[in-house]
Amino acid sequence: MELAYIPSPSTGVIDLGPIPLRGYAFCIIIGVFVAVWFGNKRWVARGGRAGTVADIAVWAVPFGLVGGRLYHVITDYQLYFSEGRNWVDAFKIWQGGLGIWGAIALGAVGAWIGCRRRGIPLPAWADALAPGIALAQACGRWGNWFNQELYGKPTDLPWALKISEGPNRLAGTYHPTFLYESLWCVGVALLVIWADRRFKLGHGRAFALYVAAYCAGRGWIEYMRVDEAHHVLGLRLNVWTALIVFVLAVVYIVVSAKVRPGREEVVEPGAAEESAAEAADDASEGEDGAKKADAVEAEDAKAADSEAGTDTEADAPDKADTGGDAPGDEPKASEKLTKKDTAEPAKNG
Repeated sequence: MELAYIPSPSTGVIDLGPIPLRGYAFCIIIGVFVAVWFGNKRWVARGGRAGTVADIAVWAVPFGLVGGRLYHVITDYQLYFSEGRNWVDAFKIWQGGLGIWGAIALGAVGAWIGCRRRGIPLPAWADALAPGIALAQACGRWGNWFNQELYGKPTDLPWALKISEGPNRLAGTYHPTFLYESLWCVGVALLVIWADRRFKLGHGRAFALYVAAYCAGRGWIEYMRVDEAHHVLGLRLNVWTALIVFVLAVVYIVVSAKVRPGREEVVEPGAAEESAAEAADDASEGEDGAKKADAVEAEDAKAADSEAGTDTEADAPDKADTGGDAPGDEPKASEKLTKKDTAEPAKNG
């Protein structure tokens, strides 16, 4: 009895007038923006210029899309080149089908070209972008939900994914492996962020940790899937790929830590000098502003003093007028003496 389940969308396309918005493509685009945005924040924090991550992503993303599609088509060639199939469908990327292994491999080639043009080390750029890539995968996996693909074995768990009848699939409830991998990728991103802060990972070790952690989860999630796949010695091809890549990533972490311990001091030549110059300019502008404020205050004080002096001078004549003899006042004693002295000689003579 189905008590609860995760519903699948009835369609993977929303028509915005004449423009079809495909859920799979939308999730991929959102993932790319998240990776570039978060990678840029980490790159700037490590001493790089803002915008460098996006400039290199212009090379890495197209290469990654081509590599992911090539890996899918090569490993699942029967879906496009067997009898009754149309090989043109191999170019319909919006219908789903991107292999992360090919996307990372060829995307790294594009990133190497971009880094070489900018004169920065690829490992440092990859370290900054590592958790962002994991978050991009977490977003991109929801594209499988829109296409009702890459689900696991049948289950009646409350979080089972309900799949409708369609080409190459039977209606029922299955393990939502897309959701398992999406949540696992979020955990991988958090792990890389924590480890990078705790151990100051550098020289590509943060990226290698992302690869190893992702492979560890992809192995058991891939084992749960029931979609058609090639098997080698009883295991799905992608399980073997995850095992091999996991070992290579761990070996790289160990060897790199011994050969090149610590973290790069300079990740982008000239970026630190530009930051220092901008800081100096900001400080200079602050000092100029303070001087201008002081000058304005001095002018205001001078103007206030001038007004006070003018008022004092205006009061002085009033005081002088008040001190003079008023009409009808009696003469002073000195004036009386003078008159008396003048009168006596005239009387005696």
